[in-house]
Amino acid sequence: MNARRDYGGNRAALFDGIEEGGIRASSSYSSHEIDEQENDTAMDGLQDRVNLLKRLSGDIHEEVESHNHMLDRMGNDMDASRGILSGTMDKFKMVFKTKSSRGMFTLVASFVGIFLIIYYFTR
Repeated sequence: MNARRDYGGNRAALFDGIEEGGIRASSSYSSHEIDEQENDTAMDGLQDRVNLLKRLSGDIHEEVESHNHMLDRMGNDMDASRGILSGTMDKFKMVFKTKSSRGMFTLVASFVGIFLIIYYFTR
């Protein structure tokens, strides 16, 4: 077998020498005779292309798995954030539902208002 060529992901190199319907026919071929050396060379070229495609598909598979893992982590983080936010909103609803919290809010707002008035006059 010949030394295998590395096409380095070059798409044109991957498909060179292939026409519609198969490998180019050389003028040295007759209708009933096939030159074994050229046949082996063509097979080696096809084997190289198959290996390149396998390597590329493996890289694509790894990339897809990596992205799926990242999306799963992001989805879990979003679910955790949603849980925290809904818990916070429930606490706010509970605080504003009770009358005693409204009184506390009024008391705090009054202190802030008085503080601002005193600050404005002393300035």
